[in-house]
Amino acid sequence: MAYGTLYLIPVPLAENAAAMSFTPYLINTINSIKEYIVENEKTARHFLKEAGLKIPQSELSIHDYGKHNRDVNINSFFIGLTAGHDVGLMSEAGCPGVADPGSEIVDEAHRRGIKVVPLVGPSSILLALMASGFNGQSFTFHGYLPIDKAERARKIKELESLASRFNQTQIFIETPFRNNQLLEEILRSCTAKTRLCIGCNLTAEDEFIQTKTIAEWKHNAPDLHKKPTIFLLFRS
Repeated sequence: MAYGTLYLIPVPLAENAAAMSFTPYLINTINSIKEYIVENEKTARHFLKEAGLKIPQSELSIHDYGKHNRDVNINSFFIGLTAGHDVGLMSEAGCPGVADPGSEIVDEAHRRGIKVVPLVGPSSILLALMASGFNGQSFTFHGYLPIDKAERARKIKELESLASRFNQTQIFIETPFRNNQLLEEILRSCTAKTRLCIGCNLTAEDEFIQTKTIAEWKHNAPDLHKKPTIFLLFRS
């Protein structure tokens, strides 16, 4: 029997951003699928409803791979796929598999010879890079930087050096409630001419994206507390 297809279904990055996040193809796809692997069942059901799901949610089979279910046998996620049923993968991170533990599901799908189809949707990493004005030919996403202050300062200086040495954009994030502390450390650690792009609340109504030198940011640093933010460093 032929395997089903694993569809990677993106979700909005912000409230009231459905119109710019869901394509007609995505809407048609979710209305042909009755089984999902998700990072959070409650928000997944909300996103499906927001996207225009017409299938009664009571008919859906939803498997949770969130942090409280990481010890679940991964084989249970593939019963439907190996039986020939199409399955959707959804994350809390915008695009499944990008800065998202769903990459483990995708990796296993490839190992089993299951077709994987990524659908178009918002990625904060690419949206911020597009709007930064920095090098889009060579860039690296580092995820979260160290929490320890000394290690974090060393890492920021290392990223600044990499940006200068390789003409490469350095991209990273922080837990929203620690954004301001990270920004303070960036402004302390980097040289005045290094450029920093801050992308905050991407796709939201109060979206904020600006690129300035470190010297310029020191005169007008924004309040990023509890706001989803992505940081990009560059020095040509």
